[in-house]
Amino acid sequence: MSSVLHQQKARPVTPLGILVEHLATAIEMIEADGNVSESIAWNVKQAWHLAAGIDPYLSECTTQESKALAALAKKTQEEAWSKQFSDGTTVRPLEQEMLSGHIEGQTLKMFVYMSRAQKVLDIGMFTGYSALAMAEALPEHGRLVACEVDSYTANLAQSLFEQSPHKGKIQVEVGSALETLDKLAAAEESFDLVFIDADKKEYVEYFQTLLDRNLLAPHGIICVDNTLLQGLVYLPPQERTPNAEAIAQFNRIVADDPRVEQVLLPLRDGLTIIRRL
Repeated sequence: MSSVLHQQKARPVTPLGILVEHLATAIEMIEADGNVSESIAWNVKQAWHLAAGIDPYLSECTTQESKALAALAKKTQEEAWSKQFSDGTTVRPLEQEMLSGHIEGQTLKMFVYMSRAQKVLDIGMFTGYSALAMAEALPEHGRLVACEVDSYTANLAQSLFEQSPHKGKIQVEVGSALETLDKLAAAEESFDLVFIDADKKEYVEYFQTLLDRNLLAPHGIICVDNTLLQGLVYLPPQERTPNAEAIAQFNRIVADDPRVEQVLLPLRDGLTIIRRL
């Protein structure tokens, strides 16, 4: 049993992934102890099976990603991110776990289809998985503007987009996301769907800028990633990191804003869907 408990190579960054890791550790402790009752051991192992099986089953039952998305994910996983930062190649620490991934990518792609979006804004592109997934669902004349602060990852993403027939729909803006939003607002741009997955401490400002400066189309929706932030937003406040506190504040502000309604989905690290009333 123990040999299959720690199958995940990537660091767990979602509440479910962290739960699976804790349960795996508990099983190893139970097996090493030898004095735990069989009923307790059985229940803990059942809990591990239930938790560990969710993500693989979701992936199995979800439409598989395109070849271009698969290649993008593979390149992102192979990249030596810690070395890139230590060498000064990237402006901030990055890691493969920042990739949106298969399930979330297909979810965003479905939202684009369902909303019949023509224009999409991706705030926080990283290596471009979410951007390309959403671009695949846009009509031929559709347009996606992707914001990325790091020029290295922006260039990497653009090189990976070359493998996709949807590359022409994507416009990459390199620089501060807030500065890009100012530029887009000054040009009187508006977007049918916006995906936020950038600096957590700026989430509130992104949200308010989108509404206050009419960057969100009247019937548009905002999708916000990491709104559970590894479960820290609902665990005791003393356990929160600065990013977790920023997300907890963002969630409260959105919930209290009379201009919108929203739902927080337990997808990966939390995905909030917001629409303007």
